[in-house]
Amino acid sequence: MTLHLRRLAWAGVEITLDDTRLLIDPLENADPLVAVLGEPKWPLLPIDPAPGTHALLTHLHPDHYDHELIARLATTGTVGCHAPSAPELRAAGVDAIPQELGEPRRIGPLTVTPVTSMDWRGDEAAQVAWVVEGAGRRIIHCGDTMWHGNWWRIARDHGPFDVAFLPVNGVIARFEGYEVDVPATLTPEQAVEAAAVLGATTACAIHHGLFHHPPTYVEQPDVEGRFRRAAEARGITAALVGDGQPVPLAAPQKV
Repeated sequence: MTLHLRRLAWAGVEITLDDTRLLIDPLENADPLVAVLGEPKWPLLPIDPAPGTHALLTHLHPDHYDHELIARLATTGTVGCHAPSAPELRAAGVDAIPQELGEPRRIGPLTVTPVTSMDWRGDEAAQVAWVVEGAGRRIIHCGDTMWHGNWWRIARDHGPFDVAFLPVNGVIARFEGYEVDVPATLTPEQAVEAAAVLGATTACAIHHGLFHHPPTYVEQPDVEGRFRRAAEARGITAALVGDGQPVPLAAPQKV
């Protein structure tokens, strides 16, 4: 069996192994986001809720939790979340499977485990990253985390990784009482440093390019160029992959 990766819109990632298809933070409908993030710069890809498709959510912000899409996916397979998010999902009609930090779960040939992430409000319970393992491969999807000090613990407990999917837009956000000139997500350089700590062979940029809406949502300048240069300096492969395109996997690491 061979693990296949595909980047979807915004922070979405598709992982397939044998007959199992797993989507993390898939996004199809940007309408609820326009007031704050602005109109998307290009159309979002439609998501096929084929039988055997499962989903994981890093958190419940509407650019990562597309409710109508997740409700459809809940009929094709499981929806997984961090345990503190489960009551809100169930209240919205999504029967999600809760997992505590560090608690693994099998989805066919894949093992999925939530690990620590950091929300811009400082609420660790609200957001997780997902470690996904299968066919001798290990990836991590980091949602829209800020920089935090748990990278080393994640690396020790779960690394190294073949691919780390990391937000790179370093957004300056002005909403919900968060109005400071401090990035609410990783900058390109921070993303590469996180990948280095995690022992990732490849860092794949997510959560960038699609939205830029001053003054409420301002992306860092030259995100892709800075990401490439930082990765080159660190000896990490920088994957800048378009929506719907496959994410290349290097030869397996020797652990």
